[in-house]
Amino acid sequence: MFSGVSALSLDAKGRMTIPTRYRDILAREAQGQIALIESDVGCLVLMPATRWSAKVQSLSADESDDDRRRFWLGLSDTPELDTAGRVLVNPVLREGAGISREVMLLGLGEYFELWDPARLDHHKEQVRARKLRGTL
Repeated sequence: MFSGVSALSLDAKGRMTIPTRYRDILAREAQGQIALIESDVGCLVLMPATRWSAKVQSLSADESDDDRRRFWLGLSDTPELDTAGRVLVNPVLREGAGISREVMLLGLGEYFELWDPARLDHHKEQVRARKLRGTL
């Protein structure tokens, strides 16, 4: 189970180093294979490739949901975790999530979200505003 927040930076090649506390779990569960998916809320989702594959199989059965398949299949990548615990964040996915160099990694149970810090702050403000209006 993944939880907590980490402030990270991408290196010059667009790689992110997974924090040590998560690296062993990902290496064991995913055998170094992970999935990155562009989310429809403005971030990237990172999970073991085995979980992503199971999700994709369930989506493929529902042919009427092109929007979900577009994100989970079309706007995804399956990079490997290298021996130094780094993962290459696809430049197209980075652009879609507004990520340039700084990244906020949020553990949300079975997966992570990767956010541009400013975009995450804006998202949090929107959620709080909806809650104050009573729409959450």
